[in-house]
Amino acid sequence: MAGGWTRDGAVQDQIDDTVADAVLAARASMPTGDSEPFCVICGDDIPEGRRRAIPGVGTCVTCQSGRDRPLASAFNRRGSKDSQLR
Repeated sequence: MAGGWTRDGAVQDQIDDTVADAVLAARASMPTGDSEPFCVICGDDIPEGRRRAIPGVGTCVTCQSGRDRPLASAFNRRGSKDSQLR
């Protein structure tokens, strides 16, 4: 499927690298240690079920969902001209 001077399978390699980078970034941002009883951002109670499910949690669901926005990748792995014009 790759075109130009690339070898066959290069596109899948790019996809695999992007997924691997995203998994590593997600694992690095996971909390560890003791959970906080109150949210460090808004001060609301963190339910016991959330504290048991996620070790080291420090934020409530509402505050965490605001922090979980996807990050833009620093690498342009697409070789198309359109992606370079953005």
